[in-house]
Amino acid sequence: MRTFTKLVLLASTMVAPSVAAAQSGDVPLIERAKLFGNPTKAIGRISPDGKWISYTQPRDGVMNVYVAPVGDPDNAKPLTNERERPVRSYFWSPDSKQILFIQDKGGDENFLLYGVDVATGKQTTLTPFTKTRAQLVGSSNKHKDRVLVGLNNRDAKWHDVYSLNLKTGKLTLVQKNDGYAGFLADNDLKLRMALKSRDDGGTDYYRITNGKIEAKPFATVGLDDSLTTSPAGFNADGSILYWIDSRGRNTAALIAQNVASGEQTVIGESPKADIGSVLTNPKTLAVEAYQAEYLTPEWTPVDKEIGATLDWLKYKLGATPVVQARTDADDKWIVTADKVTEPATVYLFDRKAGTLTKLYTGRPDLVGAPLVPMHPVEIKARDGLALPSYLTLPANADANRDGKPDHPVPMVLVVHGGPWGRDGYGYDPYSQWLANRGYAVLQVNFRASTGFGKDFLAAGNLQWGKKMQDDLTDSVAWAVSNGITTADKVAILGGSYGGYATLAGLTFTPETYACGVDIVGPSNLFTLLGTIPPYWESFKQQFYQRMGNPTTEDGKALLKAASPLTFADRIKKPLLIGQGANDPRVNKRESDQIVEAMKAKGIPVTYVLFPDEGHGFARPANNIAFNAVAENFLQTCLGGRAEPIGDGLKGSTIQVLQGADIVNGLKQSMASK
Repeated sequence: MRTFTKLVLLASTMVAPSVAAAQSGDVPLIERAKLFGNPTKAIGRISPDGKWISYTQPRDGVMNVYVAPVGDPDNAKPLTNERERPVRSYFWSPDSKQILFIQDKGGDENFLLYGVDVATGKQTTLTPFTKTRAQLVGSSNKHKDRVLVGLNNRDAKWHDVYSLNLKTGKLTLVQKNDGYAGFLADNDLKLRMALKSRDDGGTDYYRITNGKIEAKPFATVGLDDSLTTSPAGFNADGSILYWIDSRGRNTAALIAQNVASGEQTVIGESPKADIGSVLTNPKTLAVEAYQAEYLTPEWTPVDKEIGATLDWLKYKLGATPVVQARTDADDKWIVTADKVTEPATVYLFDRKAGTLTKLYTGRPDLVGAPLVPMHPVEIKARDGLALPSYLTLPANADANRDGKPDHPVPMVLVVHGGPWGRDGYGYDPYSQWLANRGYAVLQVNFRASTGFGKDFLAAGNLQWGKKMQDDLTDSVAWAVSNGITTADKVAILGGSYGGYATLAGLTFTPETYACGVDIVGPSNLFTLLGTIPPYWESFKQQFYQRMGNPTTEDGKALLKAASPLTFADRIKKPLLIGQGANDPRVNKRESDQIVEAMKAKGIPVTYVLFPDEGHGFARPANNIAFNAVAENFLQTCLGGRAEPIGDGLKGSTIQVLQGADIVNGLKQSMASK
């Protein structure tokens, strides 16, 4: 689950102009649309044969895939024609003849796979089923005319594996799935491994020989290692199996296992962070570099030539390079770098010529905008656990950009989703937006966040609303004691788990926050676990072991005590809730329940619904609309700046089910809409 929550009604009280002016200084207001509207271009790729450049850009206001010859990247033609939801994920077919992309309907996450012929523009629905979620299981640089896909059209809980002929569209069953969490294929598109969840929340790994799954597992991973250990793929000839593996250590290392002998070699590890990203050679599929991120990301080369290339790119780009795509011949790359205070620019890197050719800047309207740095910090929790965190300060509150405020300012604690995810270093539109509005922004990797070793992750087991929430409370205390903010000027905002943390903050520690913004956050953990999507069946025991087991009396009591709904009457501060009507992860009922409980107690709340969204807001018009409401809501309780809602609801499907009169300008804007 992955993002954003006063009984005192202050909606009719505008922030005094003198206060807003003092907080703004001479810093221009960055328009919402420039941060959250469509970029000019995004998701740059290059075809495996090196002949085509691709990217997404607006077509009639919706992000679609465009393709151009590599020698003439400005001469692009539109290839997809999505009219409602943006194309958010696409990739090239191995033979470079098609663009493959996935799309759902209204955020229901039933993603189907589509293919578009580059030469003719013909689009084909490659998985023509209803109530089906397609997954890519395997692709190959050897067999370019087909891929392996997983389909749960037979049984919603399990994905059967099919071979998909990209020329004809024919689907051929490879492996019927009767209870396996997933499969791993090699470069010959042969299934070599099956993964099965255990009752203890761990995973068993089974070899597949001649198409048959062996009866006994060859490897077993327990609960503590289950989120930090997984196979990372085979090399091209299938003789080496790579693992990201925390077994026998705390942080996950990158390991190469000789398939024939079983011998394992540690390629790389970090004492503070799990190995995350890896670069693999497009021909041999051998690992050439790996990356671990504790506070900031850094590449460690395995191959000397790749190491020299990455060093050169870092020097030329001015920051750690991000490699977005490579050709089969490995002669051309698509690269960018995250400088935090500049919009990302994407380049074509010609390795033989040693040249970088600019392809596009994703958000040119932000060039020269008053973007501010992100500062990595470590915060100590009450039990001594170090919490890797990030602090972003308003430009006028940190004149020398050293990460130490010149004076206290209102603060927004932004809580990431998951909870088994993390915040990382880099440009973040929400941090920039809130800082520009006059708020310090604190992002905390609380216990249970991933990327910092299994001990850090396991410290969050059965700690929803307890130690996980304490980490956030302690981080607010840290910010107050360090003069970043004052105790009466802190808001909490987050989505999915972050939405839960928002509700928990307003119920379990109601004096800590001045207000909260909850996006698609669960309010009742018991009903949450009862409505998880069927295709998450294999992960159910993970939820039970790490959250609480709803099938036992002790588990039920634990979940009830950790559910904000149980204590809704404790809410004293203003709350804004945003929800997608079609959310398959956090059902709309989660928001409905807390709103109904608050209404029954006469507690004010603003409830915003988007009928064409799911778990978060994919359509920019909806995202802009919600953020228009959110920043005017925050202005009322924290006193920062806000761009008036105005026509910020234009093009959105936003519905205000409750509390329109609580947010400045919302009732009027809804009436004009």
